[in-house]
Amino acid sequence: MRFKINNRFKSLFGCLLIVGLLFATPSIATQQDSVVAETTAEAPSTEPAGVEAAVADTTATEDAAAETATVSTSSSTSSVSAAAEEETTIDPQVYKNFTYYVLLFLVVCTIVAVVLKVISIYELTRKMNGQYNPLANNNIQATLFIVFLVLFLAFIYYGYSVWGAWAWKPAATEHGKDIDTMFIVTTVIITFVLVVVHILLLSFSYIYRMRLNRKAYYYPHNDAIERLWTIVPAVVLTILVLFGFFTWRKITNIPEELQKSALQIEVLGEQFMWRVRYPGADGEFGKRNYKLTTGTNPYGIDFNDKSAWDDVDGADIVIPVNRSVRFHIISKDIIHSFYIPDFRVQINAVPGMTNYFQFTPTLTTEEMRDQLNDPTYDYVMLCNKICGSAHYNMQKKVVVVTEAEYKEWLSKQNKYFNDAVQKEFQLSDNKESQDLSTASLN
Repeated sequence: MRFKINNRFKSLFGCLLIVGLLFATPSIATQQDSVVAETTAEAPSTEPAGVEAAVADTTATEDAAAETATVSTSSSTSSVSAAAEEETTIDPQVYKNFTYYVLLFLVVCTIVAVVLKVISIYELTRKMNGQYNPLANNNIQATLFIVFLVLFLAFIYYGYSVWGAWAWKPAATEHGKDIDTMFIVTTVIITFVLVVVHILLLSFSYIYRMRLNRKAYYYPHNDAIERLWTIVPAVVLTILVLFGFFTWRKITNIPEELQKSALQIEVLGEQFMWRVRYPGADGEFGKRNYKLTTGTNPYGIDFNDKSAWDDVDGADIVIPVNRSVRFHIISKDIIHSFYIPDFRVQINAVPGMTNYFQFTPTLTTEEMRDQLNDPTYDYVMLCNKICGSAHYNMQKKVVVVTEAEYKEWLSKQNKYFNDAVQKEFQLSDNKESQDLSTASLN
């Protein structure tokens, strides 16, 4: 049997070697052609100097006569011939690279075969000397399981102590504390299950490994254990789902009077930026219509609605601390995601509909900088949906300030109904009035 296997291996190796040589032949031929061309070009002429001069004189006039006739045709055919040569010829380096990798694969196969053969000879020698233990490999594998378990537990500890502290920051909103509590409870349960399962799995593989004079116990069925591993996960998952459900309802189900008393801010997502609109003194947003979108009115605001005349264009998102803020989230083109990690806020911006998210910030930007000991730290609003090639660039700075600072900032912002938009609006009104007068005359 071993003789047949060795013969098959030799046959396979021989076929692979022949294939490698076949692919190497074009490369060798190309190299030989290039060598012949170089030697031909470098070979010295054996004709006398006088004969060469005479031939040159007689052919000079012919070349001069034919030169004018061939200039026009040579210019047109040179580009065609060059293109044809580029298409038909293949760089010899391609063949070289292919041959190299084929031979490298054959060498690796040979080394693996030699190593396996040495191992088989070593096992055969130990069998002949009466020292071979067929279960020795089980001990090695079981020991490796224990080593992996120790490294795995150390990695978990390192991940929580180093990366956890690096990634975790306190929530800067009231509802963020509820989100953090839910996250911590879920993480503790999952980590407990992760550690216990791996300890049982890997330690049992070591303790109950196959050894001499030991027979495995056949344990086909146990109703109590099956109930245990079915009911306990079901109860835990049900508790986690209900915990998340009631937390989400608490965040999103806001009483109507609190919705109206909150600061209203509209956020429009588009590829690849965010636009922010604050209501003016009247506290109402002007109407929008995508058909009214122009270069000077990219928001598509309907300025026939006088509520839009005092709408404020926010360069950043600036909100006062300890005041409820209600965001109106919309999209201009495709689905985006309104995401502020420090506030534990995320909700989709969907074309054709308005989503809402209301929260109360509890830490100003300066207070968060003091807590993190980072004077340059800023809250950032991101898009958490991959929306195109410049998705990474959809960012907007969020600044939490005091009420007085917020009012001062708001008074300095530009309005959407600026001079350019007013001129365009007046021109459109004049055109509509002219059309109406023409229609009445007709």
